[in-house]
Amino acid sequence: MAWRYRWLLLALLTLLQGCSSLGYYSQSIGGHLQLMGQRRPINQLLQDPDTPPPIKRKLQRVVAMRTFATEGLGLPDNNSYRSYAALGRKAVVWSVVAAPAFSIQPKQWCYLFIGCASYRGYFSQNDAETYAATLQQQGWDVAVLPVPAYSTLGWFDDPLPSTVIDWPEAQVAGLIFHELAHQQLYVKNDSAFNEAFASLVEQEGVKRWLNGRDDAALSRWQLSRQREGQFIDLLLAVRDELDRLYRQPLDEPSMGQRKARLFEQLRERYQQLKQQWGGYAGFDGWFSHDLNNAYLASIATYEAWVPAFQQLLKQAGGDLAGFYAASRALGELPSPQREQRLQALLQAADP
Repeated sequence: MAWRYRWLLLALLTLLQGCSSLGYYSQSIGGHLQLMGQRRPINQLLQDPDTPPPIKRKLQRVVAMRTFATEGLGLPDNNSYRSYAALGRKAVVWSVVAAPAFSIQPKQWCYLFIGCASYRGYFSQNDAETYAATLQQQGWDVAVLPVPAYSTLGWFDDPLPSTVIDWPEAQVAGLIFHELAHQQLYVKNDSAFNEAFASLVEQEGVKRWLNGRDDAALSRWQLSRQREGQFIDLLLAVRDELDRLYRQPLDEPSMGQRKARLFEQLRERYQQLKQQWGGYAGFDGWFSHDLNNAYLASIATYEAWVPAFQQLLKQAGGDLAGFYAASRALGELPSPQREQRLQALLQAADP
């Protein structure tokens, strides 16, 4: 595909979004073009004497991860994550998530080609927070989340951004596998499906990447995954409790009081988890802001269907090619049947 056509495609994809303003169009196109313009091929950086040695060592591992993604995991063989972009900021984009005051169902924004998603991205943190404030004034619960990387679903050669270069190896590998999984399979209008599929590929990929290469790192990652799983289970349990609350015939003041109490209990239950972990505080940052439905909605988008995809991989005998084929077939089902099938997989995954 000619580069000129690819730039045009991005412009159309961004400009023709529903319910957006000219300012949003401008920041989307400008931010993406700036990111693409900051890319440098990793092989070129490895040969450049001005590249700091610590960065070279990390980029050498990235090259190996990227090769493994294709050869070991069957993920797309293209130029994504074969370049590096030094950005000088803590996130690539900031994602706005919103939910009604008494619902855990996230607001949807619809885009040409990729369909609807439960988030809206900004390359400026200030722009994201300004838009979030507008939604709050309209009565929405809102979260603004820093996003360290994003996928263009294969339309562009996505770089590895500097926002993640200092992460532990397992996390860098997981991000590469996760974003390439979006290029492997993406279903329009189903954020929960897409993110759970990519999260499962990420988890399985990291396990296979570390196994035999660095058993100590694998043990640390498995402990991290165990804690993360317990934390997510806690969030999803509170999300379900809120969902049941919002279905009750209560007046708004009573509903609001009970909602606030459930979020207080979430903080208390997290402190109990920390005690079980010997004081490990890796999720403290999640509680550094006022909690609301939007934060829980964002977690559910990424995690709710992961056990269903784990079951699908198990049914494929651990074969990733078979798993991809089964996931693609699942994604081609009409939405009601797809959800029904996922629910069945979820039930089968329960011990």
